[in-house]
Amino acid sequence: MNFGLARCLILACGNSLREDDGVGSWLAEWASERFQTEAGVRVVSTQQWTPELAEDIAHAESVIFIDCEMNVSPGSVRLTAVELCVKAPGLATHHLDPSQLLSLSKELYGAIPRASLLLTVGAGSFELFEGFSEAVQASLPEACRMLEDEVQTLLSPT
Repeated sequence: MNFGLARCLILACGNSLREDDGVGSWLAEWASERFQTEAGVRVVSTQQWTPELAEDIAHAESVIFIDCEMNVSPGSVRLTAVELCVKAPGLATHHLDPSQLLSLSKELYGAIPRASLLLTVGAGSFELFEGFSEAVQASLPEACRMLEDEVQTLLSPT
């Protein structure tokens, strides 16, 4: 899946058929349009994060993971740093979280991005429905602003 070095790799996951779970996919589509002229930005959207993404992560200068989160207030938007996971026995092979993907990237390719962040939006519902709850719908402008600001920061010369 490697398409060369990405200055900023955006990895979103979610299922647009499960109401608020689709927010990651929606934000990935928004980011694809917003950053289409930025050669250094690459956006990948999947239903779940799998081990195959470790190679792309290893070749990226920075990565922003995007997902929804169930254990916070619906519509809340957070941006947090992602750290390597502590070695855990029996790494899952079908779905990994961001810290596991970073660790896998380091283990297999000897590299991780200089910056790794997770943007989450609090989910209120995972019902079978295409669309978002009111809380998630209301949070989309803030999530887009946070994502745009962070990508611009990561792309700026250091």
